[in-house]
Amino acid sequence: MAENGGDGRPAAMEDANLEKPFLRWSPSSSMRRRASGDLSLALPSPSRRPSFSRDVGHAAAETYLITRLALTLLKYLGIGYRWMTKFLALACYAILLMPGFLQVGYYYFFSTQVRRSVVYGEQPRNRLDLYLPIDSNGPKPVVAFVTGGAWIIGYKAWGALLGRRLAERDIIVACIDYRNFPQGTISDMIKDASEGISFICNNIASYGGDPERVYLMGQSAGAHIAACTLLDQAIKESAGESITWSVSQIKAYFGLSGGYNMLNLVDHFHKRGLYRSIFLSIMEGEESLRRYSPEVVVQDSSVRQAIPQLPYIILFHGTADYSIPSSASKDFVDALQMVGAKAKLVLYEGKTHTDLFLQDPLRGGRDELLEDIVAVIRAGDAIAVAKDAAAPRARRLAFEWQLKMARQISPF
Repeated sequence: MAENGGDGRPAAMEDANLEKPFLRWSPSSSMRRRASGDLSLALPSPSRRPSFSRDVGHAAAETYLITRLALTLLKYLGIGYRWMTKFLALACYAILLMPGFLQVGYYYFFSTQVRRSVVYGEQPRNRLDLYLPIDSNGPKPVVAFVTGGAWIIGYKAWGALLGRRLAERDIIVACIDYRNFPQGTISDMIKDASEGISFICNNIASYGGDPERVYLMGQSAGAHIAACTLLDQAIKESAGESITWSVSQIKAYFGLSGGYNMLNLVDHFHKRGLYRSIFLSIMEGEESLRRYSPEVVVQDSSVRQAIPQLPYIILFHGTADYSIPSSASKDFVDALQMVGAKAKLVLYEGKTHTDLFLQDPLRGGRDELLEDIVAVIRAGDAIAVAKDAAAPRARRLAFEWQLKMARQISPF
């Protein structure tokens, strides 16, 4: 591991942009719940146990949604030779890792430590999943996680493995769902992510979380969305706009395998199968690529006053990632350091786009990425560090031969 310190939107989208009232954030009101009169966001009891029939019904609903997402992807990408081969590879990849996926799925649907589909806003996809540690003593650090999915098939359940692993280390994880294309475009995704983060910052204490120790994380497309959300919030805050959460509440940002300069990646994605016309529709037109490129935005002199408000930014990337090259993270870190932000790049030699997020956690034992994340969260807490050192390693969820074959045929 090496380290370097340091609106042309579719008309169909218009009906999805319902305005909602906001509360002004202040240190004294960060723990305040949102008014239920307008939003009807009732917090479920943290100790409530869902019935078995409800779990089965929820599992069926989730399966239907995932199938619909896949069909939507096919509709927009077309069924050509390239995509037929990719989907065949994806099917083989999923079959090989199915033993691990089934165990994670069982945990997701039936564990009493998982609170699924907590409502955080008015839109249909405004839901989040909470992964709670077994030990409920004392307030826990919290990771707000935005999943990937090429801006088209992102879904909160994709974070189940990460949620399980971090919950085992006494850390709460909140996986935020958001509108995907074509249900929404990038501005909708950022708005949803921001509302999810706001809900976490203002309500996580009800679930045993510490609102003063919230960490933001995103993976792949989710890393891009989360970075845009963080930067957008810092700009609003520096301009004195009304906000419902503060960047100062975020202790650090973890970006995993993300892309942060859309101008440089649009042609790369086209060659990989995310065609230029579709990608530009997601990003609301070619003229918006600069606006939704955090690497470009931080270098704009008009937003320099927002840079000091950004938290510690750590980007993780595998050097064998072909979906989004590791240079994307390196360039963003370089741009951040150039304007005075505290940022660091952590590279994992020979790791692919899915190694760090799927294969390595399924392998069990020591997970390098997980250890690096936990080390940042536990920094300065000698008791927690000692407890982590004595904790048993995660058990293996898939055979090594399955992981190696899946890595070879992965379409990512």
